[in-house]
Amino acid sequence: MTITHLPAGPTDDVPYEPWDGEEEALAAAAAAGRRAAEWVRSLPQASAPGPVGTWLLRDLPETIETATASLDPQDCDRMESDGVMVDGTGGIDEETRSALAAVPCAVQDARWLTPDQQIRIVAVASLFTGAARLLAEDPGTAITTGELSRMWALVDHAIA
Repeated sequence: MTITHLPAGPTDDVPYEPWDGEEEALAAAAAAGRRAAEWVRSLPQASAPGPVGTWLLRDLPETIETATASLDPQDCDRMESDGVMVDGTGGIDEETRSALAAVPCAVQDARWLTPDQQIRIVAVASLFTGAARLLAEDPGTAITTGELSRMWALVDHAIA
């Protein structure tokens, strides 16, 4: 068996070249995030102020907009020069990922919303989390085959 060692150097030695359609895909992501955030803001409000109502009115829409504006195909799974695998995040920081992951638990306390509205919120958060994972795992495929644009179509269906 022959083992060939590839040259290892800093990852910044290789300039990043955007994927065909990357700019449009990221613009579509940000637009989908703005639409989803506006939809969340338009949902009925709690009859009395409370933490979940504040979260729905302000924090969740901001989290959605932050997530979609932060998507970054350069932040993908990769191997460091020392051979250690690093999981990419698709551009979404830990705080934003954590906030989106909390949606299924928090939304159940929004008792003034219908179950349909609650599940739509969960679907939206899941789709944005999934989009970041797609970009982290295989940005080229996610962008060039239209996987991301199909996710935005699902978001639009959820908020319709």
